[in-house]
Amino acid sequence: MFTMGIDIGSSSSKVVILEDGVNIIAGEVIQIGTGSTGPKRVLDEALAKAGLTLQDMAKIIATGYGRSSVEEAHKQISEISCQAKGVFFLVPSAKLIIDIGGQDVKAIKLDSKGCVKQFFMNDKCAAGTGRFLDVMSRVLEVNLDEMAEYDARATEPATVSSTCTVFAESEVISQLANGVAKENIIAGVHQSVASKACGLAYRCGVEEDIVMCGGVAKDLGVVRAISKELKKPVIVAPNPQITAALGAAIFAFEEVMETVMVAFEEVRGANK
Repeated sequence: MFTMGIDIGSSSSKVVILEDGVNIIAGEVIQIGTGSTGPKRVLDEALAKAGLTLQDMAKIIATGYGRSSVEEAHKQISEISCQAKGVFFLVPSAKLIIDIGGQDVKAIKLDSKGCVKQFFMNDKCAAGTGRFLDVMSRVLEVNLDEMAEYDARATEPATVSSTCTVFAESEVISQLANGVAKENIIAGVHQSVASKACGLAYRCGVEEDIVMCGGVAKDLGVVRAISKELKKPVIVAPNPQITAALGAAIFAFEEVMETVMVAFEEVRGANK
């Protein structure tokens, strides 16, 4: 049996196809999100990789910022619940999730069964998000996938505002003009992102294992900064951008199985 999870964010589109609730047979990401061609393209890519069609899917669940736009989905579930489900599937020891996406930051506390106990999020400002890093990358003329390398060479991290992307951009431009090394500025940028995320984590209550997901989790400079701020190790979820889509696919499988079991009980009751 195949189920699908679709996660449409502000800056990326993700699809996971799951076989029998266990095997990930496709996990695709397109780096453009809602309101673009990304959702259709990632759906087509996942189906092509798996060699399947939409008709092969027992159930499809959508999540993420743009979930209401997914016409193929049978149901929508919040990203908080899907992130918890997907991360716990990959890292059963997870107690705290830090999810930094394109336009928001979330801290999610889990119980021993992987259920959400509490969460806090910042979606009112781009500071500390993937969008913040995009802006800094453009100003610094350093590719996003190179920023962790620059960070590792920093000798004295610069101070960068964590409260406003516009102010931070002005600060970085000023620091460049004053000859501050890009390595030190990028380390400061990463500390700024970590400060936002850790503020939410402290409100949830910090408990190991701490797992990071979302696109920003691929920036090891941010991961290191968060680990340093929390004074605890941080695990990066495998393929951290697809965790919510994976959670949606798992929910889809569980709901199909629940329906099957209810039908089975009804038939068994009728035959008594």
